[in-house]
Parts: sequence; structure tokens; C-alpha cells
Amino acid sequence: IKNGAKMIICEHGKYDVQTVICDDTKEFLNSYLKLFYPKIKVIGITGTNGKTTTAYLIYKALNMLDIKCAYIGTIGFYLDKKIKDLDNTTPSSLELFNMMNLASLNNFEYLVMEVSSHALNQGRCDFISFDYSIFTNLTEEHLDYHKTMECYAKAKQILFKDLTKGISLINNDSKYANYFKFHNFYTYGFSASDYNISVDKNINVNNNVYKTRLYGKYNVYNMSCVIILLDLMKIPYKKSKNVIGKLLAPEGRMEIIKYKSNKIIIDYAHTPDAMKNIINSLEKYRKLYIIFGCGGNRDKLKRPMMGKIASESADYLILTNDNPRYEDDIKIIADIKKGILKNNYEIILNRQKAIEKGIQLLKKNDILLVLGKGHEKYQIIKNKKIYFSDLDEVLKCIRR
Repeated sequence: IKNGAKMIICEHGKYDVQTVICDDTKEFLNSYLKLFYPKIKVIGITGTNGKTTTAYLIYKALNMLDIKCAYIGTIGFYLDKKIKDLDNTTPSSLELFNMMNLASLNNFEYLVMEVSSHALNQGRCDFISFDYSIFTNLTEEHLDYHKTMECYAKAKQILFKDLTKGISLINNDSKYANYFKFHNFYTYGFSASDYNISVDKNINVNNNVYKTRLYGKYNVYNMSCVIILLDLMKIPYKKSKNVIGKLLAPEGRMEIIKYKSNKIIIDYAHTPDAMKNIINSLEKYRKLYIIFGCGGNRDKLKRPMMGKIASESADYLILTNDNPRYEDDIKIIADIKKGILKNNYEIILNRQKAIEKGIQLLKKNDILLVLGKGHEKYQIIKNKKIYFSDLDEVLKCIRR
């Protein structure tokens, strides 16, 4: 009121200005925002892994086809270029509305956005009328918040339950696929009837062949979503084939730096499934080294699982800090160690020194995976966000 508010909308109380009492202020806000809904088509993508890569690839593909598309997600808010970083994968209702409105005012026809389970559970997207919704996969993550996989699935289910006018695209290879099959849906995958995927050297979707510059089975799923979306949008095969062949993953996703005869790969993989996927996608190597940690004040159940996968796959493992936040970094490492059954690791909490040691271990035709932070340009230690980039540290070390 001191700042000039003429009306207060609240769940209880009485004030000196006009006061509107409602049962739920979030519900009221979403209903209000619907009245001013921007003229833009929205593509929503949800799933444990693959959201960022799939959304970014769609954003790039549509713009290559001269279809103006904006992007909202883990790596920021993009119009023709990056506008700003975001604190959350899916921002609050008001932030979302303002970004959608800005895109609409600048004549963007589409918006592709990552939709997190937290956002769906908290009603941040309730005012949005999705034209397309995509389910990528569901694996162990965020169980500190959702408690069970069923609750996690049901939170993501919200994106598909109310989609009566739009089109849904469901990964049929996921054991949770049936949670998302409601209205106007198509399935995709190696076991799907609508859009069946197969792979030789290229991706084949319903017998149409697409060459891609991305590696790994998980990227076959990511790229297939783009291919199928373009088909649903009636983009001719020749045009879509040309675009698919040019697409590259976003920064910090399977980012390869060559060092002598070795490869250093930076990736955002921070779940057991994502770690497994990237390891399985690697080409031949002599020795594999892995550097990773886990975020503090987040899902603890995945830590030993990731320790087990890394230890079983790597010749040598370096455990380090990720974003410890307010949690004791030694306790985070202790949780990871519970899954490690071999004595093929060491602990270097300083991430910069861990990267330096990892690069020093490389001899000939080796691979070093630096996992967990990808595109991020910071470390969160207690309440401080300190500049840190895995890519910068790798390049600095190589130069030295």
C-alpha cells in the first residue's frame, strides 16, 4: 500500500484500500492472467532428463525454418538471442506471463518451455494453454520433494491431464508412459506404434531417414521429439531433414574438448539415468576417468546410485563438490561413497583442483568426464553464488 497499491487480493485480512478476499491467491492470479493471455503457441516439455536439450533443439529448428520461436528453461530465456539467466527451470506465473507477453509483442509465433514437476505441482503454469506437450522419460530424481516415484509421475501428469485441445507426445519406452496418455496423444520410441524409431548410422522415424550430429541413444530420443514435432506441424520431410542435420546440442551438453589424443567431455548429467546414458554413448577409449559430485539440500537417494554407476564404469573416479549449498560437503561425499564398491577413487573437494588432477591423469586415447554442472557458471556455497565454469577451468588447465 505504501508503494501505491490500489487493491489488495488476499485470503484473509482487511486493508485501507479495496480488498478482495479469495480462497486461493495463486488460483485467482492464474484466472486473472488468462484474461490477458498472449497470442502465442506454447510447446511444453517435461521429464527427468532431456528437457533442456529437446527444448533447445526445437527452439533452434523452428528458427532455422523462419518460424519465430522463444525458449524458457534451464539455460535461460531466449528470444533471437539469450535475454537473461533464470533462477528456476520454470519461473513463477508472473515471470512466465511477462516473458510470454514480451515474446508475443515481438511477433514470436511459438514458445518452447521446460516444465518442471515442481512448477506443475505448485500451479505455476495453470494459466497456460499448451498447444503441444511432450513427455521425455521419468527416472529417480527430486524424491526429497515428491517422496515417491508415483507422486513424481502424478505431478508431471498435470501437463497432460487438462490438455483437451492440444497434442501430446509420449515416450512409449518409459515404464511410466501410461500415466500420460489422456486425450489427443501420439507415442514415440523403439516400441511405439505411432512414431516408431530405429537406428542404423542414422535415425529412422517411420522409415524416414535423418542424419544427426549428436551422439548417444538418449540424443536419439531428444532428436526424435524434434523430428516428430516438425511432422505434426506439417513441415515437409526435405526441409526438416535438412534442419535436423545441422542441429547441435546446447552448451554444457556432451561438450567435447580435445586434448592431445584425449577427450574431455563436460555434461550436465546429475541423475543416475543421465550419468548412465552418457557413459553408454562413449566411443572407444583406453581409460575412462570421471569427476562428479552431488548438489546439497537435494535428493539424497540418488547419491549412492550415482557413486555405484561411476565406480563400476570408470577406471578412476574423483569425487568433488557440486553445489553444496547449506549441506556439509563431507556428508554429501559420504552418501556417494555408500554406493562405491571398489577402491578406485579419491576425494578432492576443490572442484578446480579436481579438474586439474583429472586432466593430469590423461595419457593417450583416454576420456575424462566432468559431470553435474554443464552450462552453469557458478557454484552455490551456503548463500553465496561464486563464479565457476567447468569449461573455463578445463581450458585454463590445458593452456597451462
